[in-house]
Parts: sequence; structure tokens; C-alpha cells
Amino acid sequence: MFFALDGFVFAGWVARIPAIKEQTGASEGALGLALLCVSAGAAATMMATGRLCRRFGSHATTVAAAALFSLSVALPPLTHSVLALGLVLLIFGTGFGGLNVAMNSAAVDLIAALRRPVMPSFHAAFSLGGVIGAGLGGLIADQLSPVRHLALLAAVGLVLTAVAGRTLISLPAPVSETAETAPSAPARPRAARRLVAVFGLIALCTAYGEGAMADWAALHLHQDLDASAGLAAAGYSVFALTMTVGRLSGTALVERLGQTRTLVVGGGMAAAGMLLGSLAPSVWAALAGFAVTGLGLANIFPVAIARAGALTGPGGVAAASTLGYVGMLLGPPTIGFLADWLSLSAALTTVAALAAVSAVIAALTRNAARTTDN
Repeated sequence: MFFALDGFVFAGWVARIPAIKEQTGASEGALGLALLCVSAGAAATMMATGRLCRRFGSHATTVAAAALFSLSVALPPLTHSVLALGLVLLIFGTGFGGLNVAMNSAAVDLIAALRRPVMPSFHAAFSLGGVIGAGLGGLIADQLSPVRHLALLAAVGLVLTAVAGRTLISLPAPVSETAETAPSAPARPRAARRLVAVFGLIALCTAYGEGAMADWAALHLHQDLDASAGLAAAGYSVFALTMTVGRLSGTALVERLGQTRTLVVGGGMAAAGMLLGSLAPSVWAALAGFAVTGLGLANIFPVAIARAGALTGPGGVAAASTLGYVGMLLGPPTIGFLADWLSLSAALTTVAALAAVSAVIAALTRNAARTTDN
């Protein structure tokens, strides 16, 4: 429920970025700078959330972060300058970063206790929430103002937090193996740490694409291809839908191809899809490219996180996840700055480039990481 809430609220905010850009009069570069405040707030929070989880527990921290995240989504449409937008996005980023670290920490404990590779299912819930949030955003973008839309989104988020939070807090965290007792943890600590960093880099390269699609897909369709507000909002919805389908079938795919091939094939698909999505001359061709990109990126992040965890336990998952979310948060402002210098369509090709890099890295580390492959 909390993974789905995260995707739902974030996608609702994404659907209204074009309207808020017009409201504040921001250029692409200024908007990118404001979006960087989301990254700054999240990065600062991620470093502190681990300590909060150790002190108060990952369950209570998840609920508190979800409440802050839900409340803060109502703030951006109340601003009328880039400076004010950046300040409220610091708060929004704080809630986003805290929720992602806390709920992933709770998920890591549960996965270790179950001894089942169910991480793709948690991330599928995030994607499903994104599909619903983006879909609703597209339907009501022309009917409701951003203020009313995001206020309604905040109310829904708080209700879901209250309902799910009551159950989560009432349940103790499951007992799981620690990194020290996990069979693979002590084998070759230095080599294992290097591989965790490699998998974190793969996660960063692909999460960069997720963040870029979330914040810039709608604007690309609306600004570069003259799509209506509703059709432009469908860009992220299509991407999130195919990503959800890919993650729901992720376990079967990994069992059939193996983890390394899943990373390589996924990176290649994402690179090809994003080249089409960013350079296509028509809206429908761009949407087709976004769909292929979603399928390609679907399981790269969860598989990279799972492989890091197989090497060094929950500590590896935390390290790789942090790198991955840094990529997701740095993608949008980077695209904004590049769009000012080049064009938005050209800037979006960096998503394809980094997806290709992730595939190459996965292929080059095949032998070193063979012990963690299925």
C-alpha cells in the first residue's frame, strides 16, 4: 500500500508540472533548478532516515514520512515564483526521500524473512500507483485546477496513510538474517563492496530514466509535439503501465533469462525505446517509444537491488537503493539544464544513453557476479 501510495502521489504531481511551469513563468532551466530542490530535500533526508529507522523502527518512520509526503504535494500549486516553488519542493523532496528509504527498509526485512525474491512485486505496486495517479491526472487535467487537484490528492494520500499506517504500526518488524549471518556476506568483503557499487551504478543509470520520464514526458509531448494537456499526461501513464506489466512478470522473466541477461536485455530495450520516444515526429510514435522504455526499465532497478542484497545483505540493498534514488532525483534537473542548452527532445536522449551504459556494465560484470545470478 505504501509503495502504491508513493507512486500515486508522485504521478499526480508530475501530471501538473506543465501547468505549474506556466503559473510560475519558469523557463526549462529555472524549472530544472526548482526540481533540483526535490533532489536536495530527498538526499538530505535519505542520509538521516536510516538513523530514524534504527531509533523509531522502519514501520513508524514509513507512516510519518508518508504523511509528510502526502501533505506537501498540495503546496506547489500555491506558489507563483520559481523561488517559492523551490522552497516547497524541498519539503516535498524530504517526504519523498524519507518514505522511499523507510519503506524499502521495511521491505528488505520482510523479503529476508520470507526468503523469496519479491522485490519486483513491491516496485510493481509503486508503478501501479503511478499508472492510477497519472491516469486520473490526465482525465481531470482539463477539468480541475492544479490547486484543487493536488489538494484532493493530498487528502487521498492522508486517508491511505491512516488506514495502512494503523495496520503497519500494529505489526512488529519481521525477524530477518543480518548481513553478518547471511551465507554470502563474509565471502569476499572487498570484492562484494565493489560489486554493490556496480549494481548501485546500474540502478542509478536506469532510475535516472524513471525520474526524467516522470517530470519531462508530459512537457515533451505538450511542448514539442503539440499534444493536449490530457494526452500529454498520458505519456507518463503509458510508461508506468508497461513498467507495471513488466514488473508483475519480473520473477518469471528472471527465472527464464537469469539476472544478468534480464539486465542486459532490459537496458537495450530501454535505450531503443527512448530514442524513439524522444526523437519521434508524432505523438503516437513517441507514446510507443515510451511504452517500450517502460518494459525495458521495469526490472533493472529491482534486480540490481536484489543482487546487491545477495552480496552483503540489507546493507547492500540500502547502499544500492540510495544510489538508485539519487539517479531518479538528479535526472529531472539534468534534463532541464540540457534542454536550455540544446532542446528538450535532445536532452531526453541521455535516458537512452544511460540505459545502454547499464546494459554494458551488466554484461562486463557477468563473470564477477555469477555467484548471485539465478
